[in-house]
Amino acid sequence: MIAESQLPEVVHGLIDRWVDSLAGVIASMADHKTETRWEASAEPPEEPEVLWWEQSFHGAAGAPLWVATPRAVWEDYGTITLKAAGLETVEMNEARNTWLEILGQSLSGLAQAMGAELGREISCEGGREHASEGPVEAGASIWLGSRNPEVPSLWIGFSPQLVQLLAQPAAIETNEAHRASPLAAPLPGTEQREVPPAMDLLLDVELPVSVSFGKTEIAMKDVLKLTTGSIVELNRGVNEPVEVLVNHCLIARGEVVVVEGNYGVRIQKIISRPDRLRSVR
Repeated sequence: MIAESQLPEVVHGLIDRWVDSLAGVIASMADHKTETRWEASAEPPEEPEVLWWEQSFHGAAGAPLWVATPRAVWEDYGTITLKAAGLETVEMNEARNTWLEILGQSLSGLAQAMGAELGREISCEGGREHASEGPVEAGASIWLGSRNPEVPSLWIGFSPQLVQLLAQPAAIETNEAHRASPLAAPLPGTEQREVPPAMDLLLDVELPVSVSFGKTEIAMKDVLKLTTGSIVELNRGVNEPVEVLVNHCLIARGEVVVVEGNYGVRIQKIISRPDRLRSVR
């Protein structure tokens, strides 16, 4: 057990933000407000059937974190969420996948908070079900919906590499100094462009925006067999980013979120101009 006072200040603040983000995602997806509390802890829960998740980040290579969720927690909140969506019966695999979706959305919020601290873009990349293999530098046990210490807690742990990255003030100080000076030159890697006058004629043009969840190819004989209830398997995993297309051109990748009962996409990565040009058919 480690004391909260021993946590680096930036990690303490990020845990606060993540817990708030997690509660917010649950409230949005399940229409269920939940109380939260946490305490610093370097030890994951010793509950049976813990669901482990290892999350890596674009912009913070080699610096993952882990979340360990006891079955009693992911089963409960996965079931609550699916029943709020209208399902009367919920299979455990469905509840488990729904919890991973809740977890993914909350970790995306944490990645944005990390980016704000570091002064550069940080986003989630493909995570995996994998337990931490060594000691963590900082961590916390989180209780959802109850102040009873007997209720299982989930746990988040930060790798030593991630804590070291977050503890480096150079990027933050440089970014703050840049913002403080109105005459400062652009930061390396950034560009400042003015919109040409001719572009004013195009800015109000409406373009179709679509989201691609994946693609597949099936034989014509299988197409003719499709009926109500048929399932067509796509070439993209449930945790992989979806593609955002504008006028049939790939411009970004992101993750599916739920906003006030509607589906949306949180942008995680903007496609480079050469890649956008290659995507045009």
